[in-house]
This record gives sequence, C-alpha cells and structure tokens, in this order.
Amino acid sequence: MEIGLLVLRLVLGSVMIAHGAQKLFGWFGGYGIAGTGGWLASMGFRPARGQAVLVGLSEFGGGLLLALGLLTPLGAAAVIGVMIVAIATVHWTNGFFNTSGGYEFNYLILGTALALALMGPGKLSVDHALGLGLNGLNWGTGALALALIGSSVTLASRRPQPQPAAAETAEEEEHARAA
Repeated sequence: MEIGLLVLRLVLGSVMIAHGAQKLFGWFGGYGIAGTGGWLASMGFRPARGQAVLVGLSEFGGGLLLALGLLTPLGAAAVIGVMIVAIATVHWTNGFFNTSGGYEFNYLILGTALALALMGPGKLSVDHALGLGLNGLNWGTGALALALIGSSVTLASRRPQPQPAAAETAEEEEHARAA
C-alpha cells in the first residue's frame, strides 16, 4: 500500500506541477503568466494577472506538496479548488468526456486529490518523516471545505463578458453577409 500511495502522489503531483509550470513559466508549451492572464481575462477573471499567478501557484505548489507528501491536505485543497473552478468555467458545458473538452480529466484529478487528503500520503512521505498525522475524515473534509471556500470566492469574483442574444448575433451575421 505504501508504494501505491507513493506512485499515486508522484503521478498526480507531477501532472499538476507540469500544468502549473505552463501557467507560471511558459514551460511545456504553456503561455506563462501573461498568456494565462489574457485567457483568464477573456473569461471574466479579475485581476487576470493575479488570477494567473494564483492558479499557477495552486497547481505547481499543490502538485509539489502532494508529490512530496508534505502538508498533504493543503496540497490537495489547492488542487481540488483549481479543478472545481476549471470544471465550472471551462469544462462543464462540454459534457463529461475529455474528448469533447469535458470535465472527465478534472474530475479524476479532483477525486484523486480528495482521496489522498482522506488516506494521507503514506509512510514514504515528508509528513510521515515529520510525524504529522494529517489524514483521515477530518483532514479530508477540511481540505474539501477549504477548496470549496477558495473556489467559491474565485467564482464569485468573476465578471464574464455579456454574450449577445441569439437574435442579435443572427442579425449581426446577416448584416455582415449583406455588406
């Protein structure tokens, strides 16, 4: 079981570190803070640059904490919070499957991070080496609660651009064709 927990932490942690590095540093084909900020601004996140730093740090830092098994519930909360916001703002409308841009991948990450918060990082972790018993129902519930609070604040601060009504869009398209 200990090796299984280590593999789980290392895989999830490395995936999240890579995604965070894309946003923070532009590594692995990412757009860095400026590009990520522009994308977030287009979805109504303000201040966009600050939000880009926050999401990048949540992914990178949360992934690093999970990989190391250090303050595992905190790392899990960061990852869960980012996944809630990603599902709510980007993936939900595309349905479940990732092939259609759905929330499947994010849901798997969220569930895995929550499971780690509940089970703990195992004996092959920094938490264990430091004698921290940060696992169990209370720690898992606390991680989920922290993620829900953080993601709710983020979503509540979002100011999406108003979309034109379908009739207005059709009318604009008709004018464009006529011109």
